[in-house]
Amino acid sequence: YDVVTHRGARLEELFDAAAVQGRTVLTLSERRPRLHALAPMLRVPRGDLAAAVRAVAAAHLPAGPAWSRCPACNVALQSRSAFEARGEVPGRVTRMGVPFTWCPSCARWYWPGSHVARMNAWFAAVLEGTDPAPDSESGHQS
Repeated sequence: YDVVTHRGARLEELFDAAAVQGRTVLTLSERRPRLHALAPMLRVPRGDLAAAVRAVAAAHLPAGPAWSRCPACNVALQSRSAFEARGEVPGRVTRMGVPFTWCPSCARWYWPGSHVARMNAWFAAVLEGTDPAPDSESGHQS
């Protein structure tokens, strides 16, 4: 999904930005500024990540294939070769023969490792209506 985050913005600022950019406001708030009565808004449930994911998936189509945007800055990722990834990712990963993607904005590298498999399983379970525990591991490489 193509998502822009405005941390710390007032609700009115979110609706202004959404109107200019043709986006939908995702919010926990039930309040909608009167000036923006017609602006698209999706209220997501507080504290229930699985329900929030189901709400977004039901209301919007993905902007591209899974794992095609940088989770850090939302820019479309670019395909890169293992040769280009040398020195940027662990050597064992470049020898695995997996495809690499790279973010032209923040210069982070991504590849389909075990984290992607766990996240795909989590999303599949959530979208089928079950609520597995979210993956607690962190890190930006996939």
